[in-house]
Amino acid sequence: MPSPSSSSSQLSKSNNAMFDDETLRKADKFKLVVLGESSVGKTSLVIRLDKNCFFQYQESTIGAAFSTQFITVGDRVIKFEVWDTAGQERYKSLAPMYYRGSECAIVVYDITNMESFHRAKYWVKELQRQSQTNMVIALAGNKLDLQDEKRQVDHSFAQAYAEDNGLIFMETSAKENINVREVFETLARKMPLREDTRVGEEDTEEEDHPSSSNGGGLVVRRSGKTLTRPPSVRSSKRITCCGGASQ
Repeated sequence: MPSPSSSSSQLSKSNNAMFDDETLRKADKFKLVVLGESSVGKTSLVIRLDKNCFFQYQESTIGAAFSTQFITVGDRVIKFEVWDTAGQERYKSLAPMYYRGSECAIVVYDITNMESFHRAKYWVKELQRQSQTNMVIALAGNKLDLQDEKRQVDHSFAQAYAEDNGLIFMETSAKENINVREVFETLARKMPLREDTRVGEEDTEEEDHPSSSNGGGLVVRRSGKTLTRPPSVRSSKRITCCGGASQ
C-alpha cells in the first residue's frame, strides 16, 4: 500500500465523507471536466482535494477517470461529477466525449512548461467553441512549489490571458496543497441555483462511459460511491507515494 507523502502525514478520509446524508440530499449536481497536457498534475489536484494526499509517481490516466466531489459554499452543497481526462496526444480525440455537456471546467498547465500553457489555451478555445451554454472555466497554473527554480510562465502573463478570456485564474500546487480547494470552491460559487438536481441517499444512476481509466463499461453510482463493471483496461504502473517530484 502506498505510504503518504511528506506533505500529508496520513491519508485522510475522502473529502465526501465529511458530509451527512441530509446534506448530500440537498446537493446541486454539475458536470466538471479537467483538461490539460500530460503530466501537468490534473489527477494530483483531484486526489489532493479528495484524499488530501500527494503521490510522487502518479500513474497516467487512461481515457478519463470519473469521481464525485462535494463542495460547501455558504449554505449550498455542490456535487461535482468530475471527469479527469488523459493528457496524452493519443487520447486527444476522445476529449469531446467527456467535456460535452459540462457546465464547468478546470484547464491545467505547468508553470515550468510554456508549451503546456499553449496547450491550455487550445483547450480553453475548444471549450468556448463547443459549449452551448456559458461554461465556467478555471485556468490553474500548477507546480507553484517550483516557481523559484524553473518558472517559465509568468504569473502576470497568464493572469492577463485569463482576464481577457473571462476565466477564473489561480496558481496551484498539488504537492504543497496550495489553492487546490480554492479552485473548486471558486467554481462552485459560480454555479447557478438548480432545483432539479437533488441527490438522495438511495439514488442510483447507471451510465455506460467509454474509455475511463477505471476500465470503462457500466458505471454505477449509489449513495455517493462509484462502482465500475466490468473492468477492461487498467494501467500496469504502480503508484508509490513520497515527497519527491512535484505535480
